[in-house]
Amino acid sequence: MAADRAAELTEAYRILSDEGRRGEYDRARDTSAPAAAPSGTRRPPVGGASAGAGPVRSSFEPEPQAASAPQFQKERASRDEFVRKATISRLRQAIEAIDSAYGELQVRGFDVAWGPKSKLFARGKGPRLLGRFVARVDRDAVVDAWTQAGRTGGSGREVCVLLMGSALAPSGELALAIAEQRRRQRGARLTLIPVDARNWNAHMPVDAPGIAKTLLARLRTGA
Repeated sequence: MAADRAAELTEAYRILSDEGRRGEYDRARDTSAPAAAPSGTRRPPVGGASAGAGPVRSSFEPEPQAASAPQFQKERASRDEFVRKATISRLRQAIEAIDSAYGELQVRGFDVAWGPKSKLFARGKGPRLLGRFVARVDRDAVVDAWTQAGRTGGSGREVCVLLMGSALAPSGELALAIAEQRRRQRGARLTLIPVDARNWNAHMPVDAPGIAKTLLARLRTGA
């Protein structure tokens, strides 16, 4: 659709920028009109349309494409799904490479999750890691991920959320959203890290768990 539109605009520019072609185009559009209109008279719209009929569509202007919006949405959804799968796959490979003491879990509301493996008569040490991919990391995404993660903590367990997206809201908006959630749930052992899935840059809080810092540093450098 974009290529067709570009071709149409190129052809329009080619015609309008050449005096001879522009004249031929004008004559072709209005072959029935008199060569010159008397001074002070208003020329009727091309094709005999009434004055209230709206603007006349030029021959190189494309007709509205009713199906273009649904098609664009479908293509975008397909692209987002591909990026989500690739991001989660890369994250999974990285966590498996840096810490064998973590095992993968199934946590509702998240694309992937890990927890420290339990040892004999003791629970494994370390935070639970949760990963979620969204098209855009913004305030609403932060609130929803925080709410879902808060339901998984239980018994004072520490939880760290990696909220990943192919687009991020301004850092100020994200910082305010995270601060708001912390005020609402004082005492919760929960850390949320917004991550740019395009380059693995993250808005890393100073109190982020060590394993999260190591994981994201590895992803960023491609090690």
